[in-house]
Amino acid sequence: MHKKTPSNPVARPQNANKNSSQSENTAGPRALGVCVGASTIKAVELFQDNSVGRILRLPHECNPREKLLEALREMEAESFEYITITGRKFRYLLDLPGITETEAVEQALAWLRLPAGEYDALISLGSESFVLNQLNQNGHVIDVTTGNKCASGTGEFFLQQIRRMNLSLEQAIEEAGKSGAHRVSGRCSVFCKSDCTHALNKGIPAGEVSAGLCSMMADKIIELASKVQARKVILTGGVTHNHVVLDILREQLDEIMVPELADCFEALGAAVYALRKQVRWNQSIEFNPEHATFHFLPPIRNGSDQVSFQTMNKAAARDGDRCLLGLDVGSTTTKAVIIRERDNALLADIYLRTNGDPVGASRNCYRALQKTIGNRDIKIIGLGVTGSGRQLAGLHALTDGIINEIIAHAAAAVYFDPEVDTIFEIGGQDAKYTHLVNGVPSDYAMNEACSAGTGSFLEESAQESMDIKATEIADIALRSQKPPNFNDQCSAFISSDIKNASHENIPASDIIAGLVYSICMNYCNRVK
Repeated sequence: MHKKTPSNPVARPQNANKNSSQSENTAGPRALGVCVGASTIKAVELFQDNSVGRILRLPHECNPREKLLEALREMEAESFEYITITGRKFRYLLDLPGITETEAVEQALAWLRLPAGEYDALISLGSESFVLNQLNQNGHVIDVTTGNKCASGTGEFFLQQIRRMNLSLEQAIEEAGKSGAHRVSGRCSVFCKSDCTHALNKGIPAGEVSAGLCSMMADKIIELASKVQARKVILTGGVTHNHVVLDILREQLDEIMVPELADCFEALGAAVYALRKQVRWNQSIEFNPEHATFHFLPPIRNGSDQVSFQTMNKAAARDGDRCLLGLDVGSTTTKAVIIRERDNALLADIYLRTNGDPVGASRNCYRALQKTIGNRDIKIIGLGVTGSGRQLAGLHALTDGIINEIIAHAAAAVYFDPEVDTIFEIGGQDAKYTHLVNGVPSDYAMNEACSAGTGSFLEESAQESMDIKATEIADIALRSQKPPNFNDQCSAFISSDIKNASHENIPASDIIAGLVYSICMNYCNRVK
């Protein structure tokens, strides 16, 4: 353990104003810096005296063109003399003066006016990736290193996992700060997600799992810093709002510094560059000709005639009915049904979120089923439990009817079709292939460890990237005309493809359809 030295939480240049939302000197030319990031558009107003004015942070939800125009309107871009844009490759599609993110970092560092040689590196902790900029004695970037692409330690992944626990960002950080850390894997998003799910299904508190995620993210940052033996680092990006991660880093590194405007540092650098270089513009926004880098697939709706849906006979409960209750406690959702013994009629069913609490989700299902049954006097003669949370839920229900998903899937499939020999199952946490002989499972396979062919990845990607709910995915995907052919091997690669597609102005319906395709192709190529 290195000796912990005081960290400077906020640094500002000598002439920076005390309130970043207002400037004491609004006279003279102004510059606007814009950064189109993986998830958010940031804009910073900079005055001639280097003081900061208005700041805008706008999630673009995989529609950066429309949101960028909205941001420029809100910032009244036409009133600025100078402007510069930075960010991902989207900046090349826009007819505005632009610089690379590395250049923007250097410009923002110059704005800070830090002592020469004070820090070894600047690490940008973004939603999609962690990037280390190695600094020389003059504070210039001499090398850029990125974290492991196929890894789970990013801001967006953290948000996805706490949402599965039904926690807001503020709640997750607060709970993590009060809890010990439950160790989770940082090697791969699938491993990490599995660790979180299994921990919650064993009754580990959500706060400990959140703390484990924070610790895992901090380990990723320390691992990145160690590549260049950086001991004194500047941290930027949205993850700097997570004080639990910062506290861990303070214990492991000699010094960390979080500068002013850390979460829009590149936008600040773009503004500094525009002001210093007097980068004028023609007061108009034009998009360069589009050039897609993806191949495209047939519309999903072309396969609609090959799909049929089986249904069960539904009926109302009657006094004296002898019934069976089935409960599936999954990693993402918990489902339950009540079936009448004499005719297999479905009397009640419910589909709820697990929210990292298998017992709580089970009880919520029981309440919902009871509400549907009403005041009918029925008798539950058996309760069967399956799913990843079956052990804890079965113990809570005091039932011996605890079976694995393979057996449960086979029993249900044979009920609908006695001749069935194959089951494709894509669940929230994993995907399975089952082969049946005479109605009995004889062979099965599961998804590879590092794969993205799961329902939770589909849901999380649509929600985080485009603010599209799981219940809206099917209708949107069926409207697609040209689904892009995304990578199907790893969640990190697919997430990157989604961002790139949005920056190429591919419509949201096509992106969603491409995401659905990637789940299916992952299943066919890596499970079946």
